[in-house]
Amino acid sequence: MRLSFHGADRSVTGSCHLLECAGRRILVDCGMYQGGRELAEENGEPFGFDPASIDFLLLTHAHLDHCGRIPLLAKRGFRGEIIATAATQELARVVMLDAAHLQEEEARYHARRQQRARGGAEGAPLYTVLDALNSLEFFGRKAGYGETLELAPGLRASFHDAGHILGSASIRVECRTAGENGSVVFSGDLGNAGRPLLRPPEVPPRADAVVMETTYGDRLHKPLAPSIEELYQVLEHTFRHGGNVVIPSFALERAQELLYVLREGVESGRLPRLMQVFLDSPMAISATEIFERHPECYDPAMAKRFAGGRDPFKLPGLHFTRDTAESMAINRFSGGAVILAGAGMCTGGRIRHHLRHNLWREQCSVVFVGFAARGTLARTIIDGATSVRIFDEDIRVRAGVHTINGFSAHADRDELLAWHRSVAPKRTFLVHGDAAVMSQFAVKLENTQVEMPELGQGFEL
Repeated sequence: MRLSFHGADRSVTGSCHLLECAGRRILVDCGMYQGGRELAEENGEPFGFDPASIDFLLLTHAHLDHCGRIPLLAKRGFRGEIIATAATQELARVVMLDAAHLQEEEARYHARRQQRARGGAEGAPLYTVLDALNSLEFFGRKAGYGETLELAPGLRASFHDAGHILGSASIRVECRTAGENGSVVFSGDLGNAGRPLLRPPEVPPRADAVVMETTYGDRLHKPLAPSIEELYQVLEHTFRHGGNVVIPSFALERAQELLYVLREGVESGRLPRLMQVFLDSPMAISATEIFERHPECYDPAMAKRFAGGRDPFKLPGLHFTRDTAESMAINRFSGGAVILAGAGMCTGGRIRHHLRHNLWREQCSVVFVGFAARGTLARTIIDGATSVRIFDEDIRVRAGVHTINGFSAHADRDELLAWHRSVAPKRTFLVHGDAAVMSQFAVKLENTQVEMPELGQGFEL
């Protein structure tokens, strides 16, 4: 068995790992790098392996940094089978098509700039909407939680609920042949226990080796209840001062959880019943609809609520804004509105327009409720920038900036350690985290050989 690493190596985005065993080549995730310009350019570099040689792609979940390069993989020759849970397959379709659309728009924008500057058009998207659609034909079997799938003689895979987003999974691959005998668990992204919508992460059966995320391997999360209270206080303060609350939000799980929390606030009387809430993200709207179709992923209490006909995402002043004209109309609200828009790291999407209109207003607030990678606009604002550049315009940061990490969909340090102890691997490969965070997390691991792979590095198991 051989394991090599082709993304999210000593960094937080671009997950992509290759396992070779039983005469097959199995890719686990094929995500997009997110962050600064250098990372964006890295998306177009060679994968480090021949896409046409991949037999299976096992997808842990549908976040862009785990599935975002699948259309490019297919464009460059992949013809294997993509296996994921049913919810992940539905969400990945939405995510990849959205990413392709944004890339086409950005390519047109840069081409117009180049044409004005030098009289010639340049630039092309990493992949097109057609490429994304073409890649969908390779999605094959739908994996049920706990179900064992045979990939080839002596080669099996099982998916286990990771509790991170709808349909997310940790994947265990077991190889039992005449010449190879071993097992590897790929954690994917592990969820933060105690969320209101999803079940806590399930621990897979023990394995010889584990490829493990370390996003929050150096810290503990604030509990959820105080985080909800802090959000309510920000809303109350901002509304009293006549401003809007802008929340950069990941479209998958985070947007739905926030809608649930806002609805609970209205129902309890803590928040005004006529509060205007805009979910300004076609992808988040589609994800919310998909969420309602997959009760197999819910926390039991939430599943019971759905079964009783109570939609936990709907509140009186909620507006779904799908088209551009509706999105632009939100700017007419100078105060009293909650604007949920993507992307969560502010790397693209409609959130940048809303920041442009609200970030300079001291009566407004911007609330970050998720991880922000280095080099992203979100991290720049969080780190205290007094001015940021949005759409070639310098915008002063005068709004209140709040970071509430109790809403994180990622396991914190202690949850990661407990999960690792349960899997009890002899060898541990740390991925999907900043190098400094990995180093701090590595020293806390016991009874295992720890590796922190570099991009392109391979290991014999």
